[in-house]
Amino acid sequence: MFDTMTVTKAAAGLFGAFLIFLLAKWGADVLYSTDAHGEMAAYVIETESAGESADGEEVVFADLLAAADPEKGAKVFRKCSACHKLEKGANGTGPYLYGVVNRPVASAEGFGGYSAAMQSHGGNWTPEELDAFLANPKGYIQGTSMSFAGLKKPEDRANLIAYLQTIGG
Repeated sequence: MFDTMTVTKAAAGLFGAFLIFLLAKWGADVLYSTDAHGEMAAYVIETESAGESADGEEVVFADLLAAADPEKGAKVFRKCSACHKLEKGANGTGPYLYGVVNRPVASAEGFGGYSAAMQSHGGNWTPEELDAFLANPKGYIQGTSMSFAGLKKPEDRANLIAYLQTIGG
């Protein structure tokens, strides 16, 4: 017959193996997770161009901005909030966005992290400039240090710009 010590050793071996496999599974899930982790995608498959609707009609940005919903823009801003703050002077990884609409490019007080490309771009952040930049930051201002991939949907960009217009007048 088996004594208590033998049964205990066999159970400990079985549970120990189970624990090792469980820890290995958790480790693999962390390293090779297939979850999207919020709004980020591993890769983007474009189904329409930035300036066209799904039926191929040209989208006029002024019309989108006129029909934009700032409340929806507040939800889109969540993608930006990791690096940008809305309070004046509250710079984060990126410059604060209080009053950014129609503000000169690369002019946030106290923010010293502008790339040379951004500083030399010039002009103001008009709604049209913001739309073009938000669609593809690295493509619009080559050499920018902003690592965000961009907002592909024109409606999202219009909603975000409408929201930013309400922040800081």
